[in-house]
Amino acid sequence: MNYVLIDLENIQPEHLSVLAGQNFKVLVFVGQNQSKLSFDLVSAVQHLGKNAEYIKIQGNGPNALDFHIAFYIGQFSVENSDSHFYIISKDKGFDPLIKHLESKKIPVHRHKDISGIPLPKPAKAKKEPAHVSKPVSPSITKERVQKIVEFLIARGNAKPRKLKTLSNSINALFSKSLSENELDALVAELVKRGVVIVSSNKTNVSYKLKK
Repeated sequence: MNYVLIDLENIQPEHLSVLAGQNFKVLVFVGQNQSKLSFDLVSAVQHLGKNAEYIKIQGNGPNALDFHIAFYIGQFSVENSDSHFYIISKDKGFDPLIKHLESKKIPVHRHKDISGIPLPKPAKAKKEPAHVSKPVSPSITKERVQKIVEFLIARGNAKPRKLKTLSNSINALFSKSLSENELDALVAELVKRGVVIVSSNKTNVSYKLKK
């Protein structure tokens, strides 16, 4: 199991959607005096379902939250020796702990953002011979398109802003079961319906969604 431990006192994480459908357990550590969370964060965590949870720490102090993260790393590493840990924080104070844990063969890494976590790349679909005519992609169904639209609406301001990120998010939404051709077909259908607008440089995307 891969664990992502977010230091919410130190950083407001972005790109949580890339973890959807992946083998990750996300723990968001909230300070004792943090009484308000952003809508984008709550929405992103909710989208991860049972693979994410909040942990409200007890006590104040400059290292109170750090000690909580250290405790959970120790607990999970005992329960599952194959666990990998990713601390999301700008706090370099974690680095001595990470160095010590790595000396004990416990893989721990610190990143400033979710995007720093290495994710497994989906296998590329085999290219068909040029003489074989391609059937209409079964991925373009009313139900699948509607599911993507509902996902984008739920993302609020945290929707993907890059075409590549949008494609990766759609693939994660369907548990990485789509081929590259099917992903391209779904994105093309969203563009055709006016839901997704691709920039002239074919890199950025914007949206026109009806709630």
